[in-house]
Amino acid sequence: MKKDRPWRGDKRPDSRRTDGGRTDRKPGKDGDRRPRSRDRDHDREGRKGGDRPWAKPSRGAEGKPKARPFDRPQTARPARENREPGRQDRPREKKPPRLHATLWGTHAVTEAWLNPARRIRAMHVTEPMLKEFQPVLAKARESGLKRPEPQILDKKDMDRRLPPGAVHQGIALDAEPLEECFVQDIVAATDHADRAVVLILDQVTDPHNVGAILRSASAFGAAGVIMQRRHSPEMTGVLAKAACGAVEHLPVCYETNLSRALETLQEAGFFAIGLDERGTDTLADLPKKDKCVLLLGAEGAGLRQKLREQCNALARLPTQGPIQSLNVSNAAAVALYAVSN
Repeated sequence: MKKDRPWRGDKRPDSRRTDGGRTDRKPGKDGDRRPRSRDRDHDREGRKGGDRPWAKPSRGAEGKPKARPFDRPQTARPARENREPGRQDRPREKKPPRLHATLWGTHAVTEAWLNPARRIRAMHVTEPMLKEFQPVLAKARESGLKRPEPQILDKKDMDRRLPPGAVHQGIALDAEPLEECFVQDIVAATDHADRAVVLILDQVTDPHNVGAILRSASAFGAAGVIMQRRHSPEMTGVLAKAACGAVEHLPVCYETNLSRALETLQEAGFFAIGLDERGTDTLADLPKKDKCVLLLGAEGAGLRQKLREQCNALARLPTQGPIQSLNVSNAAAVALYAVSN
């Protein structure tokens, strides 16, 4: 059975009131449930003395009331020089500044170091990698290339100062970008060529995929690669490493309007083939052309409608089995092999 506890105000029936119940309330706006402000203030003053039977003071082990937090004596905090060194007193370790490196990885650095068109500001290398890189340094000196002196760094230092996740292999370069090229440069370079293959990448944004495509394009002798300026990765860092030095040998153009660039190539005699899994013909079914353009779209979305309608033909790869699609970089390699033969 629950204990009878006193009630506050007139919410409890008069027949059950205790002696401590108050009956001097005057009806307010809501009847006798709303006491006057004077009575509330008086009631608060009366409760300060501890006249509430349910408000028992907390007592300690010796039976004495516990001191409230604001009654406890305040101890003076020891001076800073007398305190033990804490976490906030320890000197913070300063992070080393980031290395200004645009290329890293053995193959990317080697091809850039031997490229006469590439201007290099600095090389950062570990001591073991510097020994392996001596033949490349000697070859550059024999070619008369002006190159800066290598700066030796510790591997852990390079890990901290390069972008997170950079697989540098112990060597990195601070190099200026190559000279920009345009679709007209590719047209001029292939004007007197018997055969030429050009790739157009429509909004392929993954640097690993683009780097792999550049590597395959360079291996199969493509005349150049054209990408959109806004939705394409830069030719630095991860892309250059995935390309394994292909960016030093293959013209890569960044165009604002891919539709206009394709139109320029078609006017120069190029046959445009769009790779689309919905195409009715395969690459083997299409007529052989001396100059052709391969268009590849982003994975999932594929080619945009305007570029698809502008192509001279849509082709698919003859895949079999439960997996009917390929990664865009693998599809580019297969298409380049088919067109080259």
